[in-house]
Amino acid sequence: MTLLLDERETRTTNNGDWVAACPVADLEPSWGEAALIRARQIALFLLSPSEVYAVSHRDPHTEANVMARGIVGSKGDRPTIASPLHKEVYDLGSGECFTDPSLLLETFRTRIVGGMIEVEVLS
Repeated sequence: MTLLLDERETRTTNNGDWVAACPVADLEPSWGEAALIRARQIALFLLSPSEVYAVSHRDPHTEANVMARGIVGSKGDRPTIASPLHKEVYDLGSGECFTDPSLLLETFRTRIVGGMIEVEVLS
């Protein structure tokens, strides 16, 4: 499923715009979904009812839009996503690549407001 965003649901802050992506209930735990937000493909991951991560859907190694189909896991207490193509492993919070330090996955801040997941997209 690809989630499309209604541009009317936007809140501007000093850092960027908080954009409503979808209801928390639309996501399944430990599975990714791709959302089109401001013409950007963003992968959303629900790890618990109050823990949501957002990263670029574009794999930094191959430049293919596949990260929402990655394998969710962890390295210690850090949640990770492994690319479905070549299995590079990225920290969901920082975007750091554990398997190739030259790669970095773009990350986005998230929050839950009134049951909706919001993603901060810099202006």
